[in-house]
Amino acid sequence: MQNKRSKSGFSLIELMIVIVILGLLAAMVMPALTGKGEEAKRDLVCVQMKSLYNGALDMFKLNNSLYPSTEEGLAALVKNPDEEKYPNYSSNGYLKDNKMPKDSWGDEFIYVNDDGTIEMISLGADRKEGGTKESKDIKMSECK
Repeated sequence: MQNKRSKSGFSLIELMIVIVILGLLAAMVMPALTGKGEEAKRDLVCVQMKSLYNGALDMFKLNNSLYPSTEEGLAALVKNPDEEKYPNYSSNGYLKDNKMPKDSWGDEFIYVNDDGTIEMISLGADRKEGGTKESKDIKMSECK
């Protein structure tokens, strides 16, 4: 009489082979994916800065004939810093919901007005001035 018992489940060797194959696949894929998240964050920061410059800051300049000073900063887009200097300031401000914009790491942008030449800077992932590679500061003038 034959044993009617059928084989069920996987043997230890079969499981080990599957685990090794998954490990090899992960080893090939992970280097390609690593760093893509930070790269996407850096790209988003460039988009945000350009959007602020081409949107809210340009509207501010259209209404007031000049950009906010470095000292007034981007906060001037939320609240009129000087009613005498900016008599045509928009009654609703220049940013949706009057919220200060933040970079991908939750920090406010650094705004510099050098005689009408505007620069915006994000300190990047390390949140410190300077840095290299992923920690390098992101400047609007260097964005693609």
